[in-house]
Amino acid sequence: MSRFPDVPVTDLPDDAVFLDIREQHEWDAGHAPNAVHIPLGELSQNLDHIRDLAGDRQLIVTCKGGGRVRRTLPSLAEFGLDVANLEGGMKAWHEAGKPMVSSDGSEPTVA
Repeated sequence: MSRFPDVPVTDLPDDAVFLDIREQHEWDAGHAPNAVHIPLGELSQNLDHIRDLAGDRQLIVTCKGGGRVRRTLPSLAEFGLDVANLEGGMKAWHEAGKPMVSSDGSEPTVA
């Protein structure tokens, strides 16, 4: 069992700021309007930026369904961040009818 909390989509406001660690093509297809995008492979070189983003708040992290987040949270926590997983990832966000945008203005999807 994970030692990190799973935050249900329904517990987040539509304008929540959270970290999306999906790949560029996934982000381009559809993402939450206020999410910050740093692909998983670029997290280690962006830790200071991530710390600034989180401030003293809990940092909610998302991917497509949660698998990448579960592998990433321990290293973010070691960096001193208070982290949690967006339960169900962007699939759950989309299914809940939360706002999404795509990078090219087309109908947003979860890729």
